[in-house]
Amino acid sequence: MIRLATVFSGIGSVEWALKRLNIDYKIVFACDNGDIELGNIDIDKQVKKIRQLKTIQEQKNVEELLFEQSKKTNFVKKTYMANYNVDESNFHYDIRFLDGRKYKNQVDLFVGGSPCQSFSIMGYKKGFEDTRGTLFYEYARLIKEIKPQVFIFENVQGLLNHDEKKTWGTIQKTFRDLGYNISSRVMDAKDYGIPQTRRRLIVVGFKDKNKNIEEPKKIELGYTLQDFLETTTKEGNFVQDNSGLKLIKQGSEVDDKYILSDLVYNHVMATGTKNYFIKPQIDLTIARPLLATMHKMHRAGVDNYVSYKGKLRRLTPRECLRLMGYDDSFKIVVSDTQAYKQAGNSIVVDVMMAILKEIIKIENFKK
Repeated sequence: MIRLATVFSGIGSVEWALKRLNIDYKIVFACDNGDIELGNIDIDKQVKKIRQLKTIQEQKNVEELLFEQSKKTNFVKKTYMANYNVDESNFHYDIRFLDGRKYKNQVDLFVGGSPCQSFSIMGYKKGFEDTRGTLFYEYARLIKEIKPQVFIFENVQGLLNHDEKKTWGTIQKTFRDLGYNISSRVMDAKDYGIPQTRRRLIVVGFKDKNKNIEEPKKIELGYTLQDFLETTTKEGNFVQDNSGLKLIKQGSEVDDKYILSDLVYNHVMATGTKNYFIKPQIDLTIARPLLATMHKMHRAGVDNYVSYKGKLRRLTPRECLRLMGYDDSFKIVVSDTQAYKQAGNSIVVDVMMAILKEIIKIENFKK
């Protein structure tokens, strides 16, 4: 059994990857604030207060009270709790409040990323200390406190060149200063079975410095975006099969609410102005990167649209989840707007599966 912990957990790409691989695992904790802002709260004061409490439940109670003041619903948590088995006390809202010392040596695999905005003030020479004030620092702090056997860090590929590559140098130094042997690669979803161009930086770190993974083997893309549409493969026919995906080709109609009105059609098919030209393209065989803001319906040179009933429609939330590697057993319990946002923020499950397969070849998680 793998003892798993995640931060910036989203809708659980690594959890779903383990499920699809049929690997037994236990969620030690998850953490995601669902984009809820805490306003004018003195974070440093609250962190100090929380970390003085003796138990996880006491810390969680204070955290809950702080977030209740926002009077907002954590829709990410709603989706996560509907799909995974985790104790309420072990779902945290804010990485800054999370006391990794309470989970020391209880985690085998630690997974997360941090928003790219957190790198805007990074330094270079001091490694761990230079990351203070950023959410990356919090991720690194938790590695230091928890001491997992393996960690996976995910981010946008642009991080490699941020600030003339100084940010990437700081990140590598930080992980190595924490005592981990790391390797990194940029992985594209279309190289691992999903018809979506989506490149992400994946870093894997081992506490055992004698261990590291081989480059995950790319596979030939066997599906197109059209195969993933409900008009080709109806709801319930996109299923898991021996750690792969099985599509039972029998289509269904799609709710007319996804068809673009004439006004919206004219907007998405516009080429822009002379200073911002973008070529509209529809019915792609390989999807563009899904966006967390796709509910706003960007132009057809950025977003993904398909022909339907002689008109144009946007993808359904179920189709977007399929393009992130979630089979149809994944429960959608939020509005379309929230579902689009959650899918667009996720990591592609099949990319996580490729990494996990390599990790499991050399790391013994059995207890």
